[in-house]
Amino acid sequence: MRVLLVEDDAMIGQVVQDALQDASYAADWVRNGQTALTTVAAQHYDLILLDLGLPGKDGLDVLGTLRSHDNPIPVLIITARDSLDDRLRGLDGGADDYILKPFDMAELLARMRAVIRRKHGQAASMLGNGIVSLDLTTKQAAVLDGPSTQLSNREFSLLQALLIRPGAILSRADLEDRIYGWGKEVESNAVEFLIHALRRKLGHDVIRNVRGLGWMVSKDT
Repeated sequence: MRVLLVEDDAMIGQVVQDALQDASYAADWVRNGQTALTTVAAQHYDLILLDLGLPGKDGLDVLGTLRSHDNPIPVLIITARDSLDDRLRGLDGGADDYILKPFDMAELLARMRAVIRRKHGQAASMLGNGIVSLDLTTKQAAVLDGPSTQLSNREFSLLQALLIRPGAILSRADLEDRIYGWGKEVESNAVEFLIHALRRKLGHDVIRNVRGLGWMVSKDT
């Protein structure tokens, strides 16, 4: 899953980006509002972590621009602004959640999972298609009612990307885009290697190859 962090504080930004990468997110980091909008226009993201006190273009302006263009990307505001008015303006302006600095990374990650669940209509911290389920908290996967299997960070990221859009075909480039952030070296056969590892753990039929196009998981019927 690919996340855009919009944060002008160098220390906070580095800590959060590192923690996101440790938690299996492909996390890109920009430091001002205008760059955030330019980046979102050019790159697919599953979630934005948005500071409000940004240089140039304020975070609320960034949020307003996104929503005025009917961009439905989930936005979680991270800010030191603790007034009720700021919280209401953020939530009424289209933010999906709001967390105050300083925050614990465990709470931020939990709020991110909750936002993702709501977007995909999931009540529990799980993704699934009726064949395979993925626990977003433990990074364990299970087929039907079988035992849970622990996944590596990148195996988790790839299966999560497929389960977010069951029935959709994702190309190699699509999957690499959701697994690797800026500046990360991508080996030529990385996606095939991860799919082979997932099939070995969960069964060959869990992930389908669509020749010449990419891979998919079946849509729950």
